[in-house]
Amino acid sequence: MDLVDKVEQKYMDRKMSEFRSGDTVRVNVKITEGDKSRIQVFEGVVIAIKRNGLSSTFTVRKVSVGYGVERIFPLYSPTIQTIEVIKRGRVRRAKLYYLRERKGKAARIKERRR
Repeated sequence: MDLVDKVEQKYMDRKMSEFRSGDTVRVNVKITEGDKSRIQVFEGVVIAIKRNGLSSTFTVRKVSVGYGVERIFPLYSPTIQTIEVIKRGRVRRAKLYYLRERKGKAARIKERRR
């Protein structure tokens, strides 16, 4: 383990709920506007996870007022307060980019049994 890995390990010790592609998650993000800060909720389907140590990210997609909205979150960012798994999805791919072309019932994901 080199020096960079040791330094990154210090910041990667956050305990978060385990989630995969296809899961519906609710991400609570701290937003700072001027001198005030508040918590904003972004709820949607995880369509991609990029695992790369400290720079790991995950992409969440939701449909808001008829428009698809995607947001990429750094996994170990201090602005993310919590990540709650709402529903576990059963998918056969790691990247769900095909959901971008689907809408309505075609964009549904089956629920994974426990």
